Amino acid sequence: MGEALARAQREHWERTYAAHPEMYGERPSESAAYGATVFRPGGAVLELGAGHGRDALYFGRRGFAVTAADFSPVGLDQLAERAGAEGLAVDTLVQDVREPLRLPDGAVDAVYAHMLFCMALSTDELVALAGEVRRVLRPGGTLVYTVRHTGDAHFGAGTGHGDDIWEHGGFAVHFFSRELVDRLAEGWTAPGTEPFEEGELPRRLWRVTQRKPG
Repeated sequence: MGEALARAQREHWERTYAAHPEMYGERPSESAAYGATVFRPGGAVLELGAGHGRDALYFGRRGFAVTAADFSPVGLDQLAERAGAEGLAVDTLVQDVREPLRLPDGAVDAVYAHMLFCMALSTDELVALAGEVRRVLRPGGTLVYTVRHTGDAHFGAGTGHGDDIWEHGGFAVHFFSRELVDRLAEGWTAPGTEPFEEGELPRRLWRVTQRKPG
């Protein structure tokens, strides 16, 4: 997507994290609880778009070695403080996912991304990101990501930026179609896609699980 939109979204999230340091609460998401059941026990997990870290901290408490990545230093500083207070094995990494992931090939057993893939990322950027995720995963490693889809109430509402990206309330979202899920699964095992709802609207999402061939 255009650099202006990307910059505006980064600044918007920085302000949001600074103003609302516990905006998502302490409890992990249902998707994180699911991820903990399909990731290799005690393995290395990379979370993309970790934010304040409610899910990253949960993975740390479950015995995973966690790298929590986000493009917001504000959110990561809050996360690192909490992880340190609990003595958890959680490292932080400032990372814009539009750029190559700052990890070596085959570095992790699992990658987790709750709502990160449906940020203001173009289809081309998502394809590149899926390739980077596959690169940093070990053979047989698992990717779990969640996205809002084109059946969501906010799809088509607000300001359109093209490529199924719509901005509503200051947040730009790339709403996924089935075709996009399948495109991002090229070179992976067949994706498992499960619908679920979250929040007060409610937001309508898919949880996608796919594995790098072993």
